[in-house]
Amino acid sequence: PERAVERRNIVLAQMVKHDKLPQAKLEAFKKMPLKIDFERQTETPGLAPHFTQQLRRWLIEWADRNNYNIYADGLVVRTTIDSRLQAMANAAVTRQADSLQRLANAQWGLRAGWKIKNNLVQAFIRGTPEFKAAVEAGQTEDLALKQLQADAAFMQKLHDDKTRLQAGFLAMDPRDGQVRAWVGSRDFTQDQFDHVQQAHRQPGSTFKPFVYGAAFENGSKPTDTFVDQAVEIPMGNGTFWRPTDGGGPSGATLTLRQGLMYSKNTITAQVMQVVGAANVAKLAKSMGVRQSKLEEVPSLALGTSPVTLKEMVSGYSTIANDGHYIEPVLFTQVEDRNGAVLESFRSKSPETAMSVTAAQTLVDAMRGVIDQGTGTSIRSRFGIRADVAGKTGTTQDNTDGWFILMHPQLVAGAWVGFNDNRVTMGDSWGQGARSALPMVGEFFQRALNTKVIDPQARFEAPQTSALPGNSVSSGEASGSAEADPAQGPENGTEPSPDSSYPPEEASGIPLGDLPPAPGVRYIPIPQPAPPPAPRQPDAPRQ
Repeated sequence: PERAVERRNIVLAQMVKHDKLPQAKLEAFKKMPLKIDFERQTETPGLAPHFTQQLRRWLIEWADRNNYNIYADGLVVRTTIDSRLQAMANAAVTRQADSLQRLANAQWGLRAGWKIKNNLVQAFIRGTPEFKAAVEAGQTEDLALKQLQADAAFMQKLHDDKTRLQAGFLAMDPRDGQVRAWVGSRDFTQDQFDHVQQAHRQPGSTFKPFVYGAAFENGSKPTDTFVDQAVEIPMGNGTFWRPTDGGGPSGATLTLRQGLMYSKNTITAQVMQVVGAANVAKLAKSMGVRQSKLEEVPSLALGTSPVTLKEMVSGYSTIANDGHYIEPVLFTQVEDRNGAVLESFRSKSPETAMSVTAAQTLVDAMRGVIDQGTGTSIRSRFGIRADVAGKTGTTQDNTDGWFILMHPQLVAGAWVGFNDNRVTMGDSWGQGARSALPMVGEFFQRALNTKVIDPQARFEAPQTSALPGNSVSSGEASGSAEADPAQGPENGTEPSPDSSYPPEEASGIPLGDLPPAPGVRYIPIPQPAPPPAPRQPDAPRQ
């Protein structure tokens, strides 16, 4: 208010200077109170708010280069978002995340995990601005800690912030790179941090296709075999890396196809030894993992280098596109207020990242993940019969859950976890097959049922039937920590969230209530939003 009064008086003085106001009235006007009826206008987030923020940042740069004002010139941006798919993605993320949050609340309740892990809670407190301010004001750390722990309102807020589950979701067309749906968090009003573009998290076993892709590119066949046995890889400094699976080595001889189907760490590590970490990192980069730094170490095979969801979905789109990488596209053209096209944008020319033969071999091996491996609930729970392929992923202690599914016309992936990776999900619900897969499964179910994508479309990759001989079920020799959820949790009887819902009701959106096919897709440019709070980078877990 003080600055408003000061500014008013400056304007009045300028009016006197230019003979628009008598000098005699100036002092009287300056003494008058300023009546302000202020109301902050809250902006509706819209259907895809995180996508809009990405677009807005780009448009500001574009407008500066082309001498336009994004707030005054009435610009219209045609985007690649499909409003039908975006609505389905929003509903799938909301439904599944809400279900998982109920399990998280039980695990991390104030009288449960939150109380038990007192040392972790104290570490959370020490990282808050309130604790730092108290110490800077002269309090001892012990006193500041004690006083904050006694503050019920502070502790409740800290608990809610740390144990609020988050998710990211992205869908794109592998044929042209156009992004069709983008969900950056569960609720933009609560968390503007974008878990599609900004969050770097360990991808776990969703990274394994790059390892097997490098092997197929190197001439290996899906029928080549390795023994599921204890693996010990020297690191060159006197230490050894010993990757294991949940159930221990079975001693069975498994094909590469089976190693990927059942997400076998021991098999993947041996494949990594053959092809080399440098070659895997190079292939992953050429396929779409281009912003994140990949450590060229053996453990890269199991997804220990943090990446973004956007990079991973882009990489899988390369697989679905016969090994051709296309940079993700967010918009198609910019128009003025009268509809005149100011600039059009086309997808960049495809880059060959891997051979067609290797890509198609990889697609077929990843079909096995859905048909027989860790992703079978896509068929059993969601009733999807289309030609699809994909991969689950889970990181250490269920810190991150991933799932990415490929269809010839659409690739979609989801990540689930907590913003602070010291907070982890439970064994019975945190694995990628139980946390992230249902989001993608529900999304694809609705997209296929409503014919937004063609249920009859097929990959050009020849389809291999279940191989004879060493048949491995996910409950036997697989031993993977990502066992098919249809087999039940490994350490309890709690059902996976929402498993009681029939597939046709999964999204909660009646078919007739879906938005119509978008004739014109656009994103209105919002006023600047306050920047998200600074975040600490996720520390990788070995």
